[in-house]
Amino acid sequence: MKKIFTLVALATALISCESITIEVSQPEEEKVPINISTTLTRATDSAFETGDKVGIFVVNEPNALATSGNHVDNMGFTYSTTWTPDTPIYWLDQTTKADFYCYYPYAEGVSTTAHTFATKADQSTLENYKASEFLWGKTTGVAPTEEAVNITTNHTFSNALVILKPGDGFTEATLAAATKSVKICGVKTTATINLATGAATATGNATEVTPYLDGAQYRALIVPQTTAEGALVVVTVDGVDYTLTRAMTFKANKQHKFTVTLNKVSNGVNVGIGGWETDEEDYGGSAE
Repeated sequence: MKKIFTLVALATALISCESITIEVSQPEEEKVPINISTTLTRATDSAFETGDKVGIFVVNEPNALATSGNHVDNMGFTYSTTWTPDTPIYWLDQTTKADFYCYYPYAEGVSTTAHTFATKADQSTLENYKASEFLWGKTTGVAPTEEAVNITTNHTFSNALVILKPGDGFTEATLAAATKSVKICGVKTTATINLATGAATATGNATEVTPYLDGAQYRALIVPQTTAEGALVVVTVDGVDYTLTRAMTFKANKQHKFTVTLNKVSNGVNVGIGGWETDEEDYGGSAE
């Protein structure tokens, strides 16, 4: 009897109303958070350090990276064993693939076509040397996943390695005991970087860069560029300058090795440049 009464009451209610709209609440599709991981190629480290921060752009296919209006624009991710975004971000849906652009170090208000970054002219400290590093990476065609998206970052700049060797008039002991300094001359320290490609263009005026003494070698991060013929490396030993004169092309993501043999007899420097560590080219020569 109760069941019959309920049906009759419902029918009466339907007849007495002009129209009835029934809203059926469908469960929303669960959002999938975006996580990242990185494969690191960095000048001095084998891993990112706690507190390091990268910038991430996420572009839904088939779109290209734009200055703004991407799916994710310049989201900061900070490292501490894992990467944590400033604000949680999510895939567009469960099917749309996306491209990821990553750069280090993070900066606010970046231009995707011409981001400005400068290396330190004085890289003699490890802090300044690390602060001169710029990394860039891209991973494309990633399907939505709960797994971390891996992005490989590469060196945007070149790494110059200067190694001093005793020649005539020096021994290992006397050279080690001498007061020494090294400068890389005639190079530009400012770059504009295209965050869609990772390509860097040297800008501004040329200056001198003081490298970091890392064990037995001097290291400096140099913006990719070609220098004119002239003084490139100047080594000062006990107040005497020894100068390598040549033109040089510094290439992105390359380490260029300069083995400088100091020779007192010529009151200058005889220079033998060892094979390129990664590009296998030989720029042998001598300087007076």
